[in-house]
Amino acid sequence: MSAPDLPAVGNLEPIVIDPVHPGDRLSAWQALAESAADPNPFFGPDFLMPFLEDMGPANVRLCAVTDKRTGRWMMAAPFGPRRLGLGIPAATAWATEYGPLGTPLLDRTAPAETGEIFLKLATQAVGLPLVAIPYLPLDCAAAPLLKTAAWHPRDAHPEARAGHDGGAEGERQFTKAFSGKRRKELPRLVRRLSEQGEVRLESVRGEDAVRMFETFMELEASGWKGKKGTALLNDPASTQFARRMIAARARSDGVRIDVFSVSGKAIAMLVILLEGNHAFSWKIAFDEDYAHFSPGSQVTLYALEKNLQDKQLKGADSLAVPGHRMIEPLWRGRVRYATLLCAASPAGRLLQLAGHLDLSLERDLRRLARRLLRHQG
Repeated sequence: MSAPDLPAVGNLEPIVIDPVHPGDRLSAWQALAESAADPNPFFGPDFLMPFLEDMGPANVRLCAVTDKRTGRWMMAAPFGPRRLGLGIPAATAWATEYGPLGTPLLDRTAPAETGEIFLKLATQAVGLPLVAIPYLPLDCAAAPLLKTAAWHPRDAHPEARAGHDGGAEGERQFTKAFSGKRRKELPRLVRRLSEQGEVRLESVRGEDAVRMFETFMELEASGWKGKKGTALLNDPASTQFARRMIAARARSDGVRIDVFSVSGKAIAMLVILLEGNHAFSWKIAFDEDYAHFSPGSQVTLYALEKNLQDKQLKGADSLAVPGHRMIEPLWRGRVRYATLLCAASPAGRLLQLAGHLDLSLERDLRRLARRLLRHQG
């Protein structure tokens, strides 16, 4: 359907669709996801359709700016109403803990005015004057188009998480990671583990990845996430979503699972989503009984090697929380991002200011809670 009260601007036409039932728009959406200037597997149909159908909510809408002459999509992202921190509502790009990346899908030929039309569309579709795009990489191609002066863009709380580059810079990062004490210790642990049986590091893709994903979910559920109730298998909805998503991505070679095993038993696994020229480390799990062999570090360093061997990949995003103690020493690059807040109307500007303070308050409370938990422990 066309966006309400928002007409076409020249050849650019804004549309709003239900992402669970895209109908004849699916092919254009898929084409943009596959060729986007900044790859984002979480905003393509293979991920978003099963995620919203199984996990919800039902009020998320896919906003897209299209070229009405060709039907080609210029920019797209899912939006819904969400509180920024503790109370301020915004029309928010639907980046969640299952997919912490808010980069809109952008056609490389999109004209400069695409960004402003897109922001207007988001406010119209959701019915809120403030637009928020969480986890937006600061150097992505979409950022300059979205940071139009009329919308008073503001980057809230920039942060950085682990990632790595490809090519020569990636090789340099690997050399730094696999040096000194770590260069001796990790192989020594593998030798010790080999006393229990054959040790293997391997990768699976395609239908093999679909089958291996069942083993991954069992491994995840056997650890602390299972005890905490946050493993995929703890919730039938998350189990169904994950199975459908992995199967869909496997059909287009969009998933790789790296496995560290001994005597045929997987003791660490890393699920990597492949999109365009980037890899995204989606989920990791390891057997806590083997923790003294550093299985998480072993499989993470192996994943870095595999990524560097794939000459199509220009980099990878760990999707990990900033400061992650295991992955940051191994993946030496950094992905810098922020929550982009945009508003054009006076009401939206007031919400923008309040929203920035709201995010700050929530962040400070979370830090305080973590310190208290550490103190109690």
